[in-house]
Amino acid sequence: MEENHFVFMRRAVELSEQGMLNDKGGPFGCVIVKDNQIIAEGFNAVTSTNDPTAHAEVVAIRNACKNLDSYQLEDCIIYTSCEPCPMCLGAIYWARPKKVYYANTRIEAAAIGFDDEFIYKEIPLPLHQRQIEFEHIQLDEALKVFELWDKKENKSEY
Repeated sequence: MEENHFVFMRRAVELSEQGMLNDKGGPFGCVIVKDNQIIAEGFNAVTSTNDPTAHAEVVAIRNACKNLDSYQLEDCIIYTSCEPCPMCLGAIYWARPKKVYYANTRIEAAAIGFDDEFIYKEIPLPLHQRQIEFEHIQLDEALKVFELWDKKENKSEY
């Protein structure tokens, strides 16, 4: 591994400690790098913002997209202090970075109370078997919006 990988990972870990010690949220940090430069950072801010989506990776992705004026992180590398949870994993795939490096594993996170295994188990279940009830409401107006999108000529595909 190149020496810069350790520099960027250490910064992600510093952010995880900084956010935690300043009572911003859990012990998670993330940096996003493009062309060997940090373009965005984030740490977990769930409890300080009352935002369950304010995980380090999501915060860093939002900052990177704003800084790049893009909704894609092509040619970017994500360094995160812990293996991403299912929500962050989804956000990472939508952002489309080139690669992700992580330090702590999800098993190590579970050992200190951040266990996402129940979510991994919920994803493949049929909707009627999930812990949170999901029910489909058929609405013609909703389908019409999808049809409008499908026919829209000047849309930004993503």
